Amino acid sequence: QVQLVESGGGLVQPGKSLRLACAASGSISLFNVMGWYRQAPGKQRELVAEIYSGGFTNYADAVKGRFTISKDNAKNTVYLQMNSLKPEDTAIYYCYAFRGPNQYWGQGTQVTVSA
Repeated sequence: QVQLVESGGGLVQPGKSLRLACAASGSISLFNVMGWYRQAPGKQRELVAEIYSGGFTNYADAVKGRFTISKDNAKNTVYLQMNSLKPEDTAIYYCYAFRGPNQYWGQGTQVTVSA
């Protein structure tokens, strides 16, 4: 059973940074795509960023220029560096991994941006 475990969330002030990590129980090189979704209260879950096995990345318009997704295959970990955080970034952030028809999700980590 594939497990994804997120960490790094917390409470920060606007303009500050956080780095989220998603550690997989196996080799992340087996996944076609990994990334992050987020869900704020009263809103649908939305794509934040994703990274494909070949290194291609994709970002939501709302986070372009502020967030960076990366992965470390040796550590089986995907990261989301979040800079210049805004209150609108407040959400539960979920790590995901896809391989063919299989989809895996982490439990989520809370990010709260508030003064």
